Amino acid sequence: AGGRAIAIEARADRAQLVRANATAFGVSHHLTVVEAQSPVALESLPRPAAVFVGGGADASLFERLWNLMPVGTRLVANAVTLETEALLLAQHKQRGGELMKIELAHAAPLGSKRGWVASRPLIQWSVNK
Repeated sequence: AGGRAIAIEARADRAQLVRANATAFGVSHHLTVVEAQSPVALESLPRPAAVFVGGGADASLFERLWNLMPVGTRLVANAVTLETEALLLAQHKQRGGELMKIELAHAAPLGSKRGWVASRPLIQWSVNK
C-alpha cells in the first residue's frame, strides 16, 4: 500500500538474503537494509509506525525501542528460544499487549501411512504503545 520498511541486520550474509528475498517478492523498492547492530542503527533512523523484532532481542533493545517509538506505534516480536520466550513473557507482564503461541506441523511419511512432524513453536508478543 505504498509503505516503506527499514531492516536492520548485523551480519552481511543475512542482509544480502533479506535483499534477495525482497527482490524475489518484488518489494525491493520499498525496503532499505541497514547493516549495523540494532541499538547503534536505531538512533539515526526515522521514528517508526511499526516495529518487528525477528531475532537477537534482549531487554536493552526493548527498552531502547520503547523509548524511541512514538505513541501509537505497534511492536511485534517473535521468539523460538526459551531465553527469548522468557524475555517476551517479561515484556508482556511489564507493558501489556497480547501473547500468541503458533505451532505448525507438516505431513510426512510414517511407515506406510503419514503423520505430523512438528516445527518449533513460535511465541509472538504484540503491543501498541
